[in-house]
Amino acid sequence: MKHTVQDLAVAAWPRALLFGASALVVAALSACGGGGNSAVTADGATGGGGSGGGGGGGVTQPTPVVQLACGDLVGRSIAASLIGVPTNGATVTTATAVAATDTGNALGSYCKVRGSIQPVDTSAPAINFALNLPASWNGKAIHYGGGGFNGTLIDGSEQVRFGPADKRAPLALGYATFGDDGGHQSGSITDGSFATNDEAVANYGGLSLKKTHDVAMALIQAFYGNAPRLAYFLGTSTGGRDALNHIQRWPNDYIGVIANEPALNYTGTRLSNVAVGRALYSNAGAGWLNLTKTLLVQKTVLAACDKLDGVADGIVSNVESCRQLNTQVLANLRCAGGTDTGNSCLSDAQIATVLAIESPLNFTGYTLANGVTRAGGYNLLEGALVAGPFTTRDLGTRAVPGNPATSADANMYVTGDQWTKFFVTRQALFDTLAFDPLSPGAYTQRVMDVSALEDATNPDLRPFLNRGGRLILLHGLADEVISNNSTIDYYQRVVSTVGADVAAKGVRFYTVPGMGHGTGVFIPAWDSLAALENWVEAGLAPATGIVADSVAGTYGRTRPLCQYPAWPKYKGSGSADAAVNYSCVAEAGDPLACANLPSATTAYKGGNVFGEELTFSLNPSTLAYTLTIDASLQRSAGSQRSGNLLPLGNCTYASGENGATFTLGTGGVVQGGVAAPTGSSFLPLLAFASTFDNVANPAVFNTIANIYNAVGVQYGAGGTSTSYAASARLRNAGTFQTCQDTGTGQFVVYDAACTQTTKGYISYNSARGAFDLRATAAGGSAVTTGGTLSGSVVAGKVGANYVPLVLWRESGTSYGMRLYAPQQTLASGTADGSYATLLSSGSASTATLSGADYTSGSTASTLAYDSPVLGVVQAGGGRPGWLLYTAGVTGFIPAAGGTFETGVRD
Repeated sequence: MKHTVQDLAVAAWPRALLFGASALVVAALSACGGGGNSAVTADGATGGGGSGGGGGGGVTQPTPVVQLACGDLVGRSIAASLIGVPTNGATVTTATAVAATDTGNALGSYCKVRGSIQPVDTSAPAINFALNLPASWNGKAIHYGGGGFNGTLIDGSEQVRFGPADKRAPLALGYATFGDDGGHQSGSITDGSFATNDEAVANYGGLSLKKTHDVAMALIQAFYGNAPRLAYFLGTSTGGRDALNHIQRWPNDYIGVIANEPALNYTGTRLSNVAVGRALYSNAGAGWLNLTKTLLVQKTVLAACDKLDGVADGIVSNVESCRQLNTQVLANLRCAGGTDTGNSCLSDAQIATVLAIESPLNFTGYTLANGVTRAGGYNLLEGALVAGPFTTRDLGTRAVPGNPATSADANMYVTGDQWTKFFVTRQALFDTLAFDPLSPGAYTQRVMDVSALEDATNPDLRPFLNRGGRLILLHGLADEVISNNSTIDYYQRVVSTVGADVAAKGVRFYTVPGMGHGTGVFIPAWDSLAALENWVEAGLAPATGIVADSVAGTYGRTRPLCQYPAWPKYKGSGSADAAVNYSCVAEAGDPLACANLPSATTAYKGGNVFGEELTFSLNPSTLAYTLTIDASLQRSAGSQRSGNLLPLGNCTYASGENGATFTLGTGGVVQGGVAAPTGSSFLPLLAFASTFDNVANPAVFNTIANIYNAVGVQYGAGGTSTSYAASARLRNAGTFQTCQDTGTGQFVVYDAACTQTTKGYISYNSARGAFDLRATAAGGSAVTTGGTLSGSVVAGKVGANYVPLVLWRESGTSYGMRLYAPQQTLASGTADGSYATLLSSGSASTATLSGADYTSGSTASTLAYDSPVLGVVQAGGGRPGWLLYTAGVTGFIPAAGGTFETGVRD
């Protein structure tokens, strides 16, 4: 005899649940009796706690009486009258008892139910659904949303998306779980062909959710004798849209919802996809970007914006400040004349494509559902990735797309093409490039109708929130598939509609820098289900969480999970991989502004790695600069170069000095470069707005007298370079002595009796504003007369500290630069921060120092402090060598090779 669920609900079979031939008798279940969500109070608390998922505590609920054996569900029907929207009823096709001991099963004992919901239109596909009924039920249920164009059954066995790797799936935690296939079947989630059927389109737009919910609730009631006391919805992408769609249309069905990277502005997204395709492929593909050019865009953005959050970590966190650099970034990318000249730049047509991806699409000729008039753009110029190893979605491999588009074409265009063909025109071979998303012509009304069916953009969540509903929204700021800007627009409309107080009570919106569409350079792992449970069941609203990175190469680093509009800003010290060293801030200042820019035209005194003494003069109003060579062996004193600095952000500027960048550090120090006397490279320089002199009477040096370590570079015959390392003493009388270890030729604990030594003295030259350096006999005593003029010394003042810079000019085959730092203990953490660096060979990079970790470019090293002597930091691992630090300035020499690298903390 065939029974309906209505029959079974009345029958209330009083027997234990049997799982297959093993006749497993289920022990007492820890869950409450009572219907629906009636236990939830207005403020989100409940009369009892749950046993699953780390939720809040509470009193133990009565054990429900199990009504059926698993196999008894096979063939059971759910009457159409029990389903809140029209169907022809539903049928359970299979119900399989799964034992906890079954091979490969980590979900515990449960009844695996599969069935179908029949359409009203007999030509429409059925909805396949999945329901899992755990033996140890916690009295709660979770509905899972779909993905892409759906077509694949969501079976409810999944772990929580973006949850901790070791977190058990909700089914294993005792949740009854369910999902469906969106109302059609397909082998690909990018297949939109189902949309030629009206009922299938409506199912995909949300009706399949309601149908599946009502069927699942009826079967849960029949199986356990109770409806779930709490029901949650979890969804990502299309599933995130599903979650929002459901609470907008049926606000009483769920009490807690997690919507990750939701495709809520669905129609706007697809119209934007088409606009991107038209930019890429019109005019015979003139606007298409190949892989090399796409990577160039991404690299240029990272160089401009990475450090706007205070640290170079490969993540653009300060997105809105980065957005202010768009014009500059595009100017740097543009080919001369706007014509494509190769892979090192972008043509005007290609820049137009970048802007089509980046910019919002504004609808002026018509309006989408719920008054929406735009689709948010993608943050391609703020860190989103559409090429490379951190994403699986790209701009394709050909400049002329297929019809229909395939995986060889841009990922964005593929979905837009499918949508245009099947949702709007219903012509399988329609030329989507002929479809104007801003002016669809005869298809305008159809676009609006589809929007009404598919979009989840109703901002009035008061029916859901006022009954205690709780919503967690999460979106990556580098999403390359679904625009986070559309989610931001929606959230702002929600706040405006329901009021700030109501939104603050029931909605949490988190944005994640570096996170793409389940891709990107930072993918968070966070127990959002536990956060939702604690909020709903214990009244503990989630605040700023801590998320761990699950990207393989940076696995385990942490960041705070900031509520919009805040973002994680590095505090300036401590490990760049630890969330404790970041603050959630909402500031978004002018990235081109520099607090270290002088208030008036300033002359900085210093020198470069060739030992040339120079003056760098900068006009802060015009950013015009002049470089004057004051003393040199390679060119005439008085030689000048001039130009204008171009701001790059974070107090860093491009220049005309053969690719050298200038960085203005705190305390009046500037690092930059001057074009070499010959060739196309630049010579790194350090210079200071204020320097020490001893023109006062008496002429003593006690201000800078100290025992130092020194690193630098020395040039010999033929311009061959060697790294330089030594220890030195500068005495109160102005005499100096350097010492080098007789075995290594490097650092020693300073000893006046050292044998590998040089000696001399310095005297102030008021005409040049620097000290002349005169070498005396290595075996003689300390004297302040005679000697051979061998260079100069600039004692720069950085804040309250002095940084001696020795510019060695002994002869045409012996010259270079040496940076001094005190020979005293340097505590780990003191020098932590991000640095702009310049290498003596003529290249610019960045470095990050954090405790024992030192990363230069992409190479990581481990540091040992006070090794081999006080004040020297030895680097091992990826880039072995030695580092000195003083007053925000660093000098680094490698263990092998004849180079020297300066750095200024920025």
